Amino acid sequence: MKPYRSMLFVPGHKPSWADKAVASGTDAVILDLEDSVPATEKADARKTVRETIGRLRSDGVRADVWVRPNPYTAPEFAADVEEIVVPGLAGLFLPKVFDAEEIVRIDAVLSHVEAREGLPDRGIGLIVSFETAVSMARCEEIAVASPRVSGLLGATGPGADVGRELGFEFTPEGLESLYLRSRIVLASRAAGLHHPVTGVWQDIKDVDGFRRFATDARRLGYRGMVCIHPSHVALSHEVFTPSAETVAYSRRLIEAFREAEAAGSAAVDFEGQHVDIAHVKTAEGIIALADAIGLDTDS
Repeated sequence: MKPYRSMLFVPGHKPSWADKAVASGTDAVILDLEDSVPATEKADARKTVRETIGRLRSDGVRADVWVRPNPYTAPEFAADVEEIVVPGLAGLFLPKVFDAEEIVRIDAVLSHVEAREGLPDRGIGLIVSFETAVSMARCEEIAVASPRVSGLLGATGPGADVGRELGFEFTPEGLESLYLRSRIVLASRAAGLHHPVTGVWQDIKDVDGFRRFATDARRLGYRGMVCIHPSHVALSHEVFTPSAETVAYSRRLIEAFREAEAAGSAAVDFEGQHVDIAHVKTAEGIIALADAIGLDTDS
């Protein structure tokens, strides 16, 4: 999966909001058919989402377009997939997953629709949002259940599904969810999924709180945030984009090591730090991330 520093939710039945999301500069848009769409409007919302995907594709927008369908266990899921699996859809952002078998079944459904519609085989990705206790207990199995799984979401927002499922009380410090968030990062990395995302921060006006929350997630190993308001996109990019200083340092480190290596050494004293090949690989990862998100890293 591409490294998404931000993924911005948009109610699927409000197409003009999708334009605002794109204008925010978000790396990915999530057109929602689940919680943000009233039950009486879900049928029309499917058609609207299909049209929005086509329009954004025609416009050549930079942001990838994902859809959060209703849960696989809900009667609306099949109708959602039938309507919205079209060219321009990057993947499904899956809510309320329970186990790996569910992912396998969704994979099969998508393969059928892709073949019928003439779409690339397994071109539709899956991001799994861990919102049930069962799924969190089985996150390692879910992460490797299908090649379609391209990302995991460690969801920890206050007063929502995760807190209710586990019975914890949300705090900005996050000690109550640290084990869960850490385990999802570990499951992600063990499965070769290097860009787990976290979310959400619900207090739209608390900018400092968002920044702290995002920074803590980055330090834990997350690489982006799911956002619920366009004003949070720039903040998310601020936190999850490698700084110019960090990229420049990484370039200097690699250059110094390669010079030492050419002279027959496997380590070097670089700006007061002992550096060997492990540090070089870390620096290369930082540069690769900067390249992937389109930073000018040549300076």
